[in-house]
Amino acid sequence: MNEAPLDQRTKNGFVGQPSVGERARSVSRMLDASRRGWLSLGLPAKLLLLTSGFVMLAEVLIFVPSVANYRIAWLSDRLTAAQVASLAAEAVPGGDVPPKVRAELLRTAQVKAVAVRRDGRRRVVLPADEPMAIDAHYDLRPRDEGFLGGISLRLALIGDAFATFIYGDTRTIRVIGPVGDNPEDFIEIVIPEVPLKKVMVRYGLNILGLSIMISLITAALVYLALSYLLVQPMMRITRNMVRFSQNPEDPERIIAPSGRHDEIGTAERELARMQRELSQLFLQKNRLAQLGLAVSKINHDLRNMLANAQLISDRLTDIPDATVQRFAPKLIASLDRAINFCNDSLKFGRAEEAAPRRELMRLRPMVDEVADGLGLPREGVIEWSVDIEDTLRIDADREHLFRVLSNLVRNAVQALEGLEAEGRSSPGHVSVRAWREGRRVSLEVRDNGPGVPPKARENLFRAFQGGMRKGGTGLGLAIAAELIAAHGGRLQLLETDRGAAFLIELPDRSTVA
Repeated sequence: MNEAPLDQRTKNGFVGQPSVGERARSVSRMLDASRRGWLSLGLPAKLLLLTSGFVMLAEVLIFVPSVANYRIAWLSDRLTAAQVASLAAEAVPGGDVPPKVRAELLRTAQVKAVAVRRDGRRRVVLPADEPMAIDAHYDLRPRDEGFLGGISLRLALIGDAFATFIYGDTRTIRVIGPVGDNPEDFIEIVIPEVPLKKVMVRYGLNILGLSIMISLITAALVYLALSYLLVQPMMRITRNMVRFSQNPEDPERIIAPSGRHDEIGTAERELARMQRELSQLFLQKNRLAQLGLAVSKINHDLRNMLANAQLISDRLTDIPDATVQRFAPKLIASLDRAINFCNDSLKFGRAEEAAPRRELMRLRPMVDEVADGLGLPREGVIEWSVDIEDTLRIDADREHLFRVLSNLVRNAVQALEGLEAEGRSSPGHVSVRAWREGRRVSLEVRDNGPGVPPKARENLFRAFQGGMRKGGTGLGLAIAAELIAAHGGRLQLLETDRGAAFLIELPDRSTVA
């Protein structure tokens, strides 16, 4: 093959070889792909992989020390066999062991040489046939290392076992072990490490096979248990959530709790509760949408009728009758207010409530106008009292505040009328009082009626959920609270022993002196 021309080579290699940056980007893409692959696995697959991995890790943590202990046991057996051989050699008269007997003793003990130290004297009992180079020394005599020393010794034994696996084919080792009860006496042997490596490999393979079998059985049992206890219930919850999201209005898709009393059971019950609430909200949304469409149609026709009534009422101002002249302005104002209310109702349905056009005005005339519009007081039926200074002024939108006051007073009147229909003997009472504290005006509307039912208190200012009387929608209080909140104020229900009391708190604008 011809060599590429020199001008086709680059500093980093031949033309077409990826640069360092390209290799880094390639590695990054591979890592991203592996992460995406792991994240894309299902919960059962992740559980199976994690269970198998952790069980295998536990087996490895057991396997390594067991191999190290097996190595020590095998070397101890060689020391014991060598000690028996040394006793046999020392029993020979004159201590001169024949070569054949010496060779047989060394072969039986599976060692190359044996030396013993007794009574302060070391002696080679069974010498080797030829001189040998010693590659490693190991001392198996017991010694007190303490807790940390024991851990260090264990780690050293594990390292020695790995060294046998790596270098055992070529090494000759010297091993020292105890003899009798005297710590000064010992026996030492010289052996090739090849037999030790072979038995360690065979033992390791047996342990590895057994570990794999135990791991598979354990992983399968753990997987089945966790799958039954956790994965399958979670998959059931997940499937139900997906199915419910496709049609939340279908009550048949709400999950049926399994009756468990653990965290899974709690999750099922809470999910069922949320699904029921969400299903009701969707049904309510559809009903409200249909109601809004009907109201918009009615509102359109009602505005036309009110406009005609307004044209007719304008002519009443030309009649010179004193009574007509007295009530005509109020009638015209009421019609104007009704037309504006129709327009504002459509804006509320489109979430476009007009921003308040605030002005500093006297509060007492507006309260009197609300009372006149509702026919208060009613002799013998409803008493009416006002505790407001004539000079008290409030910073608010005139139309918005009139709507709020009208709604609160009307609710009080309707509650008292209900008691009258039930045969109440004493007259009802509605009172309005207001006072200023610094840059804030507080206004209280109170009655001695039946009060607000406990069920209505939970959703008092939520449309279509907080009706105070049977058949009520709760829309009036919801609109009132929204109008007051648009002023930066607050509408709240006060705790009372009897009847109902609402408190309006309206702060002045920062620009009002």
